[in-house]
Amino acid sequence: MKILLGRDDVDSDRPDKHGETPLLLAARRGEEGVVKILLGRDDVNPDMPDNDGKTPLSRAAARGYEEVVKILLGRDDVDPDEPDEHGQTPLSWAACNGHEEVVELLLGRDDVDPDEPDEHGQTPLSLAAYHGHYEVVKLLLGRGNVNPDRPDEYGQTPLSLAASNWGKGVVEILLGRDDVDPDKPDSDGRTPLSWAVSNWGEGVAELLLGRDDVDPDKPDNHGRTPFSWAAFYGHEEVVKILLGRDDVDPDMPDEHGQTPLSWAARGGHEGVVEILLGRDDINPDSQDEDGQTPLSLAASNWGKEVVEILLGRNDVDPDKPDNDGRTPLSWAACSGDEEVVKLLLGRDDVNPDTPDDNGQTPLWWATERGYAGVVALLQSPRFATNDTA
Repeated sequence: MKILLGRDDVDSDRPDKHGETPLLLAARRGEEGVVKILLGRDDVNPDMPDNDGKTPLSRAAARGYEEVVKILLGRDDVDPDEPDEHGQTPLSWAACNGHEEVVELLLGRDDVDPDEPDEHGQTPLSLAAYHGHYEVVKLLLGRGNVNPDRPDEYGQTPLSLAASNWGKGVVEILLGRDDVDPDKPDSDGRTPLSWAVSNWGEGVAELLLGRDDVDPDKPDNHGRTPFSWAAFYGHEEVVKILLGRDDVDPDMPDEHGQTPLSWAARGGHEGVVEILLGRDDINPDSQDEDGQTPLSLAASNWGKEVVEILLGRNDVDPDKPDNDGRTPLSWAACSGDEEVVKLLLGRDDVNPDTPDDNGQTPLWWATERGYAGVVALLQSPRFATNDTA
C-alpha cells in the first residue's frame, strides 16, 4: 500500500461508485493501521462522506471500532457530529448498535449533541432503548441534556420503543424516572403497555401494570385496547394477566365492532379463544360493523380449530349471515378451506345453498375462485340432505 501511495499517478482519495474512498473503506473495516497511513497524506479528506452522507467517523462508530474513532476524533478537520442523509450522527449510530465505548468517547466531546434527532425524530436514546442496549441507555440518561421522554415523529417515546421490543431492563430504568410518562400514547393512541402486550412482553407488561399511573384498558385511536392487541397476537400468558384485573373489559369492541374474541378467532388462536369462551362476560356470537361473527371470521381465515370450538357451543349460530348476506360457509368456500367447509356442511342447521345479497351461493364463490375440492364437497350427495333451499 505504501508503494501505491508513493506514486504520483495514484489518487489516494478516489471514491468508488458508492462514494466510498479508501479511507472510508478502511474506517468501515476497522483497519487502524491503514487509517493512520491515509490520514498522513495531505490529499486525503478525513471527513469526506459517501453517497449516503456517512463519513469515516460515522462508519467506524457504527461498527464500534473504538481505536479508529479515537484517531479520527483527534483531528481538527473531522466533524464529530456530522449527520448523514437520514439525519443520523456518529453518536446515533454507535447508540443504535450498542457500542458503549464509542458512545462514551463521543459523549466526552462538547461539540456532540447527545439528543440530536434523525429524520424520523429518533434520538440516540430512542434508538438505544428500542434495541435494548441497557448500558448505552444508562450512559445517555446520565446526561442532563438528554430528554428521556422525547417522542419521535410517530409519537413513540424511548419507553414506548423499549416496551415494543422486549426491552425489560431498559423499561425498568426508564420507569424509575420521574420525568418519564409511563402511559403516554403515541400518534396512533397506543401506549407503552399496548406495545408491550403485542410482542410477547409479559415481563414488560407486568412492570407497567404494577404502576398506578398506567391505564390497562386505554383504547388507541381505533378503539383497540391492550387486551385486544394481546388477543389478536395470540399471547395467552398476557391475556391471562390482563383477565386477572377488574379494570379490563374483555369484550370491548373497537371502532369496527370487533371484540378481542373476534380478533383471536380471526387470527386462529384457539388457546386464547378457549380462555375467552370460559368467561360469562364474553358474547361468543357478537357481530362487528360488517355483521361478521367470530365464527365467520375464523371460517374466512383458515381457522379450523377455532371453528370447531365455536361450533361446539349452543349460543353460536353456525349459519348467521353478515351485512352482505354471507354466511360462515360462504366465507369458507371463498377461501378454499375444505376442512372448514366439511365441518359446516356436517351441520343440520347450515344451508349449503344460501345466496348472499348478490345472489352468490357458496358454490358460486368456490367456482369463481377455482377451488375444485370445495366445489366437489358442495355437490356431494353426502351433504345433500342439508339443502333447505
